[in-house]
Amino acid sequence: MGIFSSRGIAPQTAMATGSDDFDDVPESLDRVESAGIAAVVESLRDAVDTRLAYPRRFRATQLKALERMLDAHEAEFVAALYTDLGKSPVEAKLTELDLVRAEIDHAQLYLSEWMEAKSVKVPLALQPAAAKVQAQPLGLVLIIGPWNYPLQLILAPLVAALAAGNAVVLKPSELAPATSALLAKLVPQFLDRRAVAVIEGGASASSVLLEQKFDHIFYTGGERVGRIVALAAAAQLTPVTLELGGKSPAVVMDGSHVAVARRLAYGKFMNAGQTCVAPDYVLAVGKAAELLEVQLAKAIGGFYGKNPLRSKDYGRIVNLDHFQRLRSYLDQGTVVIGGGFDEDELKIEPTVMIDVDPDSPLMREEIFGPILPIVKVESFDAAVRFINSRPHPLAAYLFSENPRLQSAFEDQVRAGAIVHNAPNMHLAVPGLPFGGVGASGMGAYHGRHGFERFSQLRPVFSKTAVIDTLRAVYPPYTWAKNKIIGKLL
Repeated sequence: MGIFSSRGIAPQTAMATGSDDFDDVPESLDRVESAGIAAVVESLRDAVDTRLAYPRRFRATQLKALERMLDAHEAEFVAALYTDLGKSPVEAKLTELDLVRAEIDHAQLYLSEWMEAKSVKVPLALQPAAAKVQAQPLGLVLIIGPWNYPLQLILAPLVAALAAGNAVVLKPSELAPATSALLAKLVPQFLDRRAVAVIEGGASASSVLLEQKFDHIFYTGGERVGRIVALAAAAQLTPVTLELGGKSPAVVMDGSHVAVARRLAYGKFMNAGQTCVAPDYVLAVGKAAELLEVQLAKAIGGFYGKNPLRSKDYGRIVNLDHFQRLRSYLDQGTVVIGGGFDEDELKIEPTVMIDVDPDSPLMREEIFGPILPIVKVESFDAAVRFINSRPHPLAAYLFSENPRLQSAFEDQVRAGAIVHNAPNMHLAVPGLPFGGVGASGMGAYHGRHGFERFSQLRPVFSKTAVIDTLRAVYPPYTWAKNKIIGKLL
């Protein structure tokens, strides 16, 4: 059984990066539908018990099939992403499909190496013996995707889960209904229905899923809903990976360089600012703030023209509730660039603000939209103190060519990732782990890190019983044995 579709009314109060608002359920599932979800999960449990997804050939076949799905239906995915978020075809391909393809290619290249058992040295006291670490599939995995990158952020962890030999339930975000429906249609056509299923629906479907027994739950979304997922998982001692968000800061030492403004604007305003690692605010040192304002205006105009609301390369806000939340932020400081909006089209111009209160909602809540506050600070040290006085972000960015400052930033700032001069770009490196710390999440994936996230790294120890070399440590513990044990260990 590959698909169970439970199309409910999407909740209108989900967190900025959340998938479902689990604790405020606006729709209901009848017993038949709930039983159907449980039956899907149970059918995939059979795949785990029979080790269907374990062989390397099966894993490689599924990865290749996933790649074919993206290639054969690229135009449909691009259209769905435009419907859900107004993404331009180029941005959709670059930030969604191509990043998943890169993960697939990387996994295909290194799958045999990842699966190979790794030998471990055995201490002299235990010789002769052999030890190794085997990567074993966790079993049945639930992946809950977000709405902001509704294709990439559900399929990238799927690549890792399949490479690790797991059966998988995918729960796409109901706030991106076109992408969710397309995944529900295509996944069972390309992937083995005995090992992968898509379950659609809103908060109630998610709640029913969280009542089932999984061997791992992978959630991408907001902190508040992440707590709900973790609490539900804890009831069954199910391990979780939480990819959350937070306020990723950007420290700018010199705002006069046009490249700094371009990279800030690109990282911030792609997907209309609805990116978990987008620069959330800027800490401009000294005179950098005034210089940066000038360069940001040029960069934004160069990207989106004189009327960004009509630009074909600029996306929209996901729904009216998020639009209104973002609109309220425009009153919490002085707008120096942008500030215009179109409620009918759910669009807000790329906006830069100054004179913001550090304790305002704008500076305390994750913005998750096209608004960039600039806060003046006196020094690099003051910027670091500001960042460290707040919850650990998913990423922290430093714009400086000074190696000493780069090293100090790495040493003194705690974040999911440290990036110099190129926000968001670390996500495109399959060999780098992607994940948060503290309030921005737990656990990391991408490349080998994703393979290991969905695996049990199981130790195996082997020692012959033909010669009993352990007699030296058996009781009774004489003075001589004590001396021998001390030297051996």
